[in-house]
Formats: sequence, C-alpha cells, structure tokens
Amino acid sequence: MKITYDQETDSLYIRLVDGYHECRTLRLNDEIALNIGAGEVLVGVEILDAKEVIRSGQLPQVVLENIPFQIVSTAA
Repeated sequence: MKITYDQETDSLYIRLVDGYHECRTLRLNDEIALNIGAGEVLVGVEILDAKEVIRSGQLPQVVLENIPFQIVSTAA
C-alpha cells in the first residue's frame, strides 16, 4: 500500500495495488472515489479536499468483503 498527498490540490491517494491498471471510477460522494480494476479489484481510493474530509470525520465506512488481494514485498 502506498499513500500519497498532493498539497497543491489537497488530494490524498491510497494505492492498494502496484503498477499500471486501467480502472473505472466509482464515486462514493463528491470527495471520495474508488478506482476499480480488472476482476473488480480495488486498486485505489482518492480523497479530494482531503484536509477537510479527514478532519471533519466525513470518511464513509467502507467494508470490503471477498476482495482478492496479493501481498507483494517491495524493496525500500
């Protein structure tokens, strides 16, 4: 997992799967979107207006069930 923050756009991206993936976007609300890749694998989560969303506690509860994943070891 890799979490990046862009201060210029105040956006946070949580990448769950490494590499390039063609994704469709599923918007949960105006600020939060899920990127879904092939096989319905959750590739990443984008949060816009991140400071406001995280500070205000507006993060929706997300429950992931039966989501296939692979543990990948990467060298730092």
